[in-house]
Amino acid sequence: MHHFSKIIMATSVFLIASWPTETLFAQKNAIKMTNPLLQKSTLQYQAPPFNTIKDEHFKPAFEYGLKIHDQEIQKMASNPAKPTFQNTVLALETAGVDLVRAQTIFYNLTGSNTNSTLQAVEAEYAPIFSAHTDKIYLNSTLYKRFKSLNLNSLHGEDKRLTQYYLQQFELAGANLSDADKVKMKKINEELATLSTLYSNKLLIARKNGAVLFDTAADLEGLSLEEIAAAKAKATETGHDGKYVIGLQNTTQQPVLQSLTNRATREKIFKASWYRAEKNDDGDTREVLEKMARLRLQKAILMGKKSFAEWKLQDQMAQSPAPAMDLLAKIAVPAVAKAKIEAQEIQAIIDAQKGGFKLEPWDWDFYSEQVRKAKYDLDESQIKPYFEITAVLEKGVFFAAQQMYGITFQERHDLPVYNPDVKVYEVFDNDGASIAIYYLDFYTRDNKNGGAWMSNFVNQSHYLKQKPVIVNVYNFAKPINGNPSLISFDDVTTMFHEFGHTLHGLFANQNYVTLSGTSVPRDYVEFPSQINEHAALDPTVLKNYAIHYQTKEAIPQALIDKIKNAETFNKGYQVTELLAAATLDMAWHSVEKESDFKPTLAFEKEALQHYGLLVDAVPTRYHTPYFAHIWGGGYSAGYYAYTWSKTLDYNAFDWMQTHGGMTRANGERFRKYILSVGNSVDLNKAFKDFIGHDMQIEPYLRISGLSNKN
Repeated sequence: MHHFSKIIMATSVFLIASWPTETLFAQKNAIKMTNPLLQKSTLQYQAPPFNTIKDEHFKPAFEYGLKIHDQEIQKMASNPAKPTFQNTVLALETAGVDLVRAQTIFYNLTGSNTNSTLQAVEAEYAPIFSAHTDKIYLNSTLYKRFKSLNLNSLHGEDKRLTQYYLQQFELAGANLSDADKVKMKKINEELATLSTLYSNKLLIARKNGAVLFDTAADLEGLSLEEIAAAKAKATETGHDGKYVIGLQNTTQQPVLQSLTNRATREKIFKASWYRAEKNDDGDTREVLEKMARLRLQKAILMGKKSFAEWKLQDQMAQSPAPAMDLLAKIAVPAVAKAKIEAQEIQAIIDAQKGGFKLEPWDWDFYSEQVRKAKYDLDESQIKPYFEITAVLEKGVFFAAQQMYGITFQERHDLPVYNPDVKVYEVFDNDGASIAIYYLDFYTRDNKNGGAWMSNFVNQSHYLKQKPVIVNVYNFAKPINGNPSLISFDDVTTMFHEFGHTLHGLFANQNYVTLSGTSVPRDYVEFPSQINEHAALDPTVLKNYAIHYQTKEAIPQALIDKIKNAETFNKGYQVTELLAAATLDMAWHSVEKESDFKPTLAFEKEALQHYGLLVDAVPTRYHTPYFAHIWGGGYSAGYYAYTWSKTLDYNAFDWMQTHGGMTRANGERFRKYILSVGNSVDLNKAFKDFIGHDMQIEPYLRISGLSNKN
């Protein structure tokens, strides 16, 4: 969820008059009138007119938007009038509408539906946009106007917004000398270019990493539908008669749970692990090593010891120490449990006379057998109850209606950027329309891996805007009319991402900058993680878990098995996540450039140092394809998932002792958490909700890492 400069308000055409000639004025005005990205959409809630937007519209829109925004910034900075909230803070908040509209649509498309044209534009404009941001936040004159404002005279969101911008100026380096500002601009431009290059290389690595098999026998253990999909994928890529298994973003791949052929599992795992370190055009190591050094240089320029120290100033943790302390306290019991889980798996391998030591590519396959043995739970038994549309409409939507009273109506009249995308209108508990919601389920070669939520339009009372939101996933697309059946992990992912959507839907702020999900990274996952619990709520589960053939609801016996197995494999799951988070913090806690080492050596030493180099438990993301931190904005911030999860377990614990996921608790959560955006002190908001500060004990207990019940 990337938020650009918060600038969504109609710009007066008279600003163009400063261009040198009437002819140029006419040309620029013609561009504005014929480019859909430069016009406020007439569709409901300004939903993007995807049917009229073409790739060639982006560059002219960027050029025009940058020019207009530059003029607006210059006008603010040179304003002879005494600085006020209106002519300084609000002026910045509401400037540059054309640029932000174009950027928002562009970056949603480059993430979910890119092509070579868009990738080239992205690479070209990454340093330009970085420099443009620096023009604003390294502008001494503009910064001085903000500094001269009397915060004591401001209240509510006006005060919060002013404080936010002041912090952004200072984090960017507004206090630097002119010489250091030049250095900062150069570093930022290089980082923007490298980040885009990294993402494009990783897309190549993921595509090239797809694994080719000659026969269906190699894929024994997969369902007939999965094998058919692999065959179709092979045909699509020019290997008719063969089978292709594509890679997902994470280290472990979903198919490893089912494949009976150990050689096949090893081949797929290694294709995943080595995907971005092959000394080819998808190798990311040189790029990320440059980024790590530049980030350290940036932090030192700002007077900080490390990039992590600089980055965490505006987060809940505020500095690296509390974040690492939390990770370390959870890591000890998590690793201990993972080792016990490994022993249980090795026992099964030995009992079956496997004759080999447990390796990472064996874990999911044999842990599934352990789960069957311990909990009598077979993934193939439960998948038929999770048909994707039923999960969405009778599960995710139903839970939202139960907890918050909102309802959904599918729309077929709004244009979409890909035929697979669905659109819904969202209505509040009083029947009022509150949002438009897009949903993009299926994986494509031109889509980034993973799942996410983003806004096409952000909520703002001041701008009279309602949210337009999208959830993007990477589920396998069904073929030949087969149903799309997903695992319970995928079900949880749907509830998780919709938790972000709820955060955006219930935004209730005056200003875009403070609205909805515009909160610190170590807080933004909290609402989404809370919503995961709705997937197992008894009322909700029985409503959506309907067998796609028999149409019968999931039996209570299976529900009990799923619940009993909730803490199964938690040692592994938490350890792989903590390894990734710690790896991120290690890269960004370096204080001397000489302490950096080649990617693979650095990773190994970091995991050893923190006790997270565990046999058979690889890090969730290997450094070369750790997209979150090198291309996705989570640098020195991947710990946020664990921090937010701790908030989640605290809040869920409170809900459980107060009646569960009821409508009353949902309304309370909406009031204190979902609706406040970043307009209040979030530590206080959390404490107001549950009555105390975040504690680690609920995390350890609920996740099964402690012996307390």
